[in-house]
Amino acid sequence: MESTNEVIIQFDQIAKKYDEQRKKLIPCFHDFYQISVALANTTREAPAILDIGAGTGLFSSLVLEKYPNAHLTLIDISEKMLDVAKVRFQDRANVTYIVDDYTKHEFNEKFDIIISALSIHHLTELEKKNLYSTVFSLLNDNGVFINADQVLGHTDYIETLYKDDWKQKVESSGLSQEEISAAYERTKLDKMSTLDDQLTWLKEIGFSDVDCVYKYYNFVVFTGRKQG
Repeated sequence: MESTNEVIIQFDQIAKKYDEQRKKLIPCFHDFYQISVALANTTREAPAILDIGAGTGLFSSLVLEKYPNAHLTLIDISEKMLDVAKVRFQDRANVTYIVDDYTKHEFNEKFDIIISALSIHHLTELEKKNLYSTVFSLLNDNGVFINADQVLGHTDYIETLYKDDWKQKVESSGLSQEEISAAYERTKLDKMSTLDDQLTWLKEIGFSDVDCVYKYYNFVVFTGRKQG
């Protein structure tokens, strides 16, 4: 619970500046999100979409450009982050906001697309496995799951490469030293798992067509489908 409360505090503090900073904190920002949106495929004109750890609704906003008639559900533990999302989607109908811990929330509907960006890496290994099982159960047949996230290097050497590249990019991003220090502080909340482990968990749970479609150092986009 202490870890969860710390996540709320850290992201409440950054809520209003989060999107602006994200473009500088993710060296591969445009590819990272564009490829994620490209994977959000469905034959339904008005799909039901769930955004896990939705934050300010950035990922959702990009998917809504693709499916403007979608029914969107955003869940996040930070109320202030969702407050930013509410402003973003103030002219949109069919948007539901849930302030809750998504690892414990009882969902009462199913979805065609489930997305998440830069959130699941805050969970422990067991919490990730349980969440992926929940996601599978919440998907309609032929529904897809897309996770755009950060992963742990599978060796100490690779992990050092990941960290060094990110720090180099962040230090030259134009962010203030205060913003950089705050970003470094938030990394203390990370509980990252390796990409291989997570792809294996998805397959074991029953996802088909599991793949990592994009990777830039530790920034990855991976997906799985619930075959009908």
